[in-house]
Amino acid sequence: MNDFHGFANPYKPYGSNEAQGGLAYLATKAERLRAERPTLFLAAGDMIQGNNWANIFQGKSSIEAMNAMGFDAMVVGNHEFDFGQSTLKKRIDEANFPVLGANVRGMSGLKPYIIKDIGGVSVAVIGVVTDETPVSTAPKNVEGLQFLSPADTVSKYVKELKDRGMFIVVLSHIGFVADIELAKKVEGIDVIVGGHSHTRVDKPALIGKTFVVQAFEHGKVLGVLDLNVKNKGIVRAEGRLEPIIPTGEKNETVGEIVAKYQQQVDAIMSDMVGESLVELDGTHVRLVETNFGNLIADIMRNVSGADAAIINGGTIRTSIKKGPILVGDIYGALPFDNYIVAIKLTGQQILDALEHGVSGIEEVRGGFPQVSGIVFTYDRSNPKGSRVKEVFVNGIPLAIDKEYTVATNDFLAAGGDGYKAFGDAVKSSKDYEVTGGAMKGDKLVYCDSGRWLRDVVVDYIKSQRVVSPSVEARIREQGKTD
Repeated sequence: MNDFHGFANPYKPYGSNEAQGGLAYLATKAERLRAERPTLFLAAGDMIQGNNWANIFQGKSSIEAMNAMGFDAMVVGNHEFDFGQSTLKKRIDEANFPVLGANVRGMSGLKPYIIKDIGGVSVAVIGVVTDETPVSTAPKNVEGLQFLSPADTVSKYVKELKDRGMFIVVLSHIGFVADIELAKKVEGIDVIVGGHSHTRVDKPALIGKTFVVQAFEHGKVLGVLDLNVKNKGIVRAEGRLEPIIPTGEKNETVGEIVAKYQQQVDAIMSDMVGESLVELDGTHVRLVETNFGNLIADIMRNVSGADAAIINGGTIRTSIKKGPILVGDIYGALPFDNYIVAIKLTGQQILDALEHGVSGIEEVRGGFPQVSGIVFTYDRSNPKGSRVKEVFVNGIPLAIDKEYTVATNDFLAAGGDGYKAFGDAVKSSKDYEVTGGAMKGDKLVYCDSGRWLRDVVVDYIKSQRVVSPSVEARIREQGKTD
């Protein structure tokens, strides 16, 4: 499994009328496969954060279920750090399986690798997480930690473990493209079990002598790789993704754990806050302007009184269906503990921020911007850093030397998702400091660290009762007509 993100219950993904997933059903399928032959059951990161079922308990629910399922190992994902280091240490202590992070320095409890005897074969499992973790979680969550190069780290341990005659599995949370590059760069890896990019790899990719697999997201499939091994080498490999649907037999123990925590979630999340006359699109926020992105950015701009708002699409994690909106819908769509800030930025800094936002569109990065009070055009055929063509703020062309007030979240204000323009502006403030998780400085003209963004959105929708946001051509891709 990888990128579970706490989706323990079956659900209907955006655009689908059929329920998928369900941890208790996945547990049964895994249990049956494990009964057939010697098996490794691995989790490739981002297991404890995402859905309300995990977030409200800061991942404790996920670890309890994973213990019942008998995982052999898990690699720490970037989102494992989202609740802070002290909470992550608690989750590691609660786990009945090792949690790996060979390239993380300064975090107690993480192991670089484990060695297991699987059917008479000595298998080493090395765990690495993306070295971009410091820009994909709040800075305070990784303070004092170092995230070393995954490739350099793996190379070091592969040499050491191959010399000891080990079969090498890399349990990776760096993304499928990076896994392919890792397989090309480091010889001696037999299998890479990956995560982070939520990639559906239906059949294993073979790079040189390394098989690379990944099992999509949210427990909607179970990744299976069958290997025949002789003299520590692979002589046959077949892989597949087993679909998980909520029918048939389910693991009773895991089902009881899921239900126990869900009852507590339901009590909190079942309150209705309003209604949407349209489906709120949280699926395409990393690629294009969406109505949900517009709604959130508008709320942030209005609440803070800013000239404009820029947020990262990755702030929004799920869509919300047309109809009644519950507290749980908002919490599921906005799972991060972020608050609203408004910063003084020059026109040049706004332009730099927008350039950064569209620079990762090919990789479908979470940094893609959703905006309010801004209209801009970009051309992805141009080199990164020179894609943005026209920018208007409240209908007036952007003035490079003029100062504007821009609303965002504290994550971006600290330079998160690589938004260096925001981070540099905030840190250049007079008397800049972070106290108790709240930022201070003269560049910050609004800072509400006492309310999470999701709660602001809940209150706004309650006040409006009905919302119906639309796509308004705020973000225009040059050459695209649809």
